[in-house]
Amino acid sequence: MKAMVLRQITNLAENKNPLELADLPVPEPGDREILVRVSVCGVCHTELDEIEGRTPPEKFPIILGHQIVGRVEKKGREVTSFQIGDRVGIGWINRACGGCHFCRRGNENLCRGFKATGRDVNGGYAEYTTVPGDFAYPIPEVFADGEAAPLLCAGAIGYRSLRLTGIKDGDNLGLLGFGASAHLVLKMVRHRYPLSKIFVFSRTQAERDFAMELGAVWAGDFNAEPPGKLHRAIDTTPVWGPIVEGLKNLEKGGRLVINAIRKEEADKEALLKIDYARHLWLEKEIKSVANVSRQDVAEFLELAAQIPLKPEFQEYGLEEANKALMELKERKIRGAKVLRIGG
Repeated sequence: MKAMVLRQITNLAENKNPLELADLPVPEPGDREILVRVSVCGVCHTELDEIEGRTPPEKFPIILGHQIVGRVEKKGREVTSFQIGDRVGIGWINRACGGCHFCRRGNENLCRGFKATGRDVNGGYAEYTTVPGDFAYPIPEVFADGEAAPLLCAGAIGYRSLRLTGIKDGDNLGLLGFGASAHLVLKMVRHRYPLSKIFVFSRTQAERDFAMELGAVWAGDFNAEPPGKLHRAIDTTPVWGPIVEGLKNLEKGGRLVINAIRKEEADKEALLKIDYARHLWLEKEIKSVANVSRQDVAEFLELAAQIPLKPEFQEYGLEEANKALMELKERKIRGAKVLRIGG
């Protein structure tokens, strides 16, 4: 099978082609696994964190990619949830222990045995991949393959982030950064919380214009002052500066949720600018998001189908994976990015 493979940690400022095309054997599913013939795989900022070593893979070489849509090609003898030919999705959570305190409470995302698709096990930048049958999801018919892929991570983690803000209808929501996840959150909020106003912060004019097209009431740079205080905010940026600015604009008793698996070190000194009285006092909160659970993905797919919530996306061929990743790194974004791998 064809696959785009990462062989080592690398600096994308120096190496703009971190993945190389390889011809590998088709994997064999275990007794509880399914073999999926990949149709499309979304491109996520977390892949940049893997490539540059902020959340490094367990082993090399590794096949990245965790927003996967395809068809069941083969299944292990203990799999009963899917049949050959079924269309399925695979997200970031690839497996968890199932028996620990966190798993028993439905918080598999915090399990010490958590394994991530495309980081700890091979993912979807390939023609085939495997996953435990219990960690795959049926894809609602309302979505084309390319529409469904970003829902499996960008959408699901956005859904979890929004839930963790504790938002109520009428609350002002700030979105710090406006990529794949944030644009889906904006669409969700407009559907579920019609009285809420959405304020978008981005360093690029193209992203700010896109946010206004989708229904934001205001869009500006990170250091701009919005025309209203933020009751809730979600940060999806890879750096620290927007968090400091977001806290400044947060209303008393407000909550800022950080939706990022890692933060770059480049502007860590921005944290030194935090002033307790201005940024944190009066019961402001900061909360982080860690991964997603199976329940997050399943609930979000159901909600997205009801709306229906369809992402904006750009499509690339498998061999264009490096191009898509570099455009993501350079913030050349309008919605999500998806690799087209099979028919």
